[in-house]
Amino acid sequence: MRIGIVGASSYPACELIRLLSGHPGGLSLEVITSRTADGTRISDVSPNLRGYCDLELEPTGLETLRGRVDTVVLSVPHRVAQEHAPSLLDAGFQVVDFSADFRLHDADTYEAWYGVEHIAREFLPRAVYGLPERYRDAIRDAQLVANPGCYPTSAILGGLPLIADGLIEPDSLIIDAKTGISGASRTPSDPAHFVSRHENITAYNIGKHRHTPEIEQELGAVTDADVTVSFTPHLMPMARGILSTMYGALRSRMSTDELLERYRVRYKDEGFVQVLDADRPAETKAVLGSNNVHIGAEVDARVGRVVVTCAIDNLGKGAAGAVVQNLNLMAGLDEASGLAFPGMMP
Repeated sequence: MRIGIVGASSYPACELIRLLSGHPGGLSLEVITSRTADGTRISDVSPNLRGYCDLELEPTGLETLRGRVDTVVLSVPHRVAQEHAPSLLDAGFQVVDFSADFRLHDADTYEAWYGVEHIAREFLPRAVYGLPERYRDAIRDAQLVANPGCYPTSAILGGLPLIADGLIEPDSLIIDAKTGISGASRTPSDPAHFVSRHENITAYNIGKHRHTPEIEQELGAVTDADVTVSFTPHLMPMARGILSTMYGALRSRMSTDELLERYRVRYKDEGFVQVLDADRPAETKAVLGSNNVHIGAEVDARVGRVVVTCAIDNLGKGAAGAVVQNLNLMAGLDEASGLAFPGMMP
């Protein structure tokens, strides 16, 4: 599979290039583009790539890609992806989209939460939500894959057994999520400034974060009940990683061992999902730089609640790692190809 990346200078795209540079075969990065392309080498944008990928950024456009790639990864902001995807799909390319433009099934919901018009509504039914742990078979045959958001990846994988197995009240799920500042993109902003983040933790978009309907859509897909979540994200003084701590009201009494067994059964065939032992909550450092998901689960018997921790790397399983996992499936390769390595500690 010959791959092109549109918007290749973003943090997720540079992480994708890093992962592809070590891929053992079957995926070949051929073209990288940027709207500000001026012949700059990607290794000058992201110096860790020097000697591994020194491709030049080229102008974005169909003619740049035509005849040179089979699959295009869009690493552009929401709303911009809608401008690119239709023409790429009509030209016969497979598309994997980093943005939120094709994740939500309902265009009205998208417009309500993102505040912009959806100009490619007719393509929504063709999009497959790119979470292999849920939609593996559909991804293999997809022409358009909507890569999940980073927060939703941790929240969905952490909360799925609770909802699918009917363990908690479906309107009781509280998600307290914390992320590294790389999730705020490469574009400079005051919240991402060093003096704003150093020794500082900040909650933001309380009750109105755009990932909320994505989480509710995917957790709601595994039950007949209406799922509503209370989702609060936080910016942390670290570069990368997500830890989602989830709380839910148990429907009936159960022990921590019984809860962990439900998780182990659910994820027994998922190579990237590790269910931790009791009294071992997930931690971001353990999954740093990887495509791995660590989940810890405990029952707080005193108050009748479950507490689940789920750690991922926001640029790994939360972004670029998931793209490689999806590309592997689309190319008919081993799903774990180029991704089977542990996180970096210390």
